[in-house]
Amino acid sequence: MAGHAWTHGNRAIGYDPRRRRLWVGGQRLHHGATGIALAGMTLARLAARRQSVHRGLPWMLAGSAMVVHDWKDRAVWFQRGMQE
Repeated sequence: MAGHAWTHGNRAIGYDPRRRRLWVGGQRLHHGATGIALAGMTLARLAARRQSVHRGLPWMLAGSAMVVHDWKDRAVWFQRGMQE
C-alpha cells in the first residue's frame, strides 16, 4: 500500500483486520506497550487509593497478560514508524 500499512482508517487511526494491527498517528500500537500503560495507570490509581484492589486487580492482570503475550516483540514496541 502506498504510504501506509493499514487497510481501514485515516491518518489519525488505522487498522488492518487481517493482520490485527492498529496504528495511531502513523505509529504502530503494540499491545505490549498498551499493557504497560494499562497496568501502570491501574497501579497509580491503587497507590492514590482511587480504586479498590478488587476492582483494580482484573485491570492489572489484563495489562500484564498483554505484556506477556507480546513479549517477543518488545524490541520494537517503541520504535518510530509504521513497522509494516
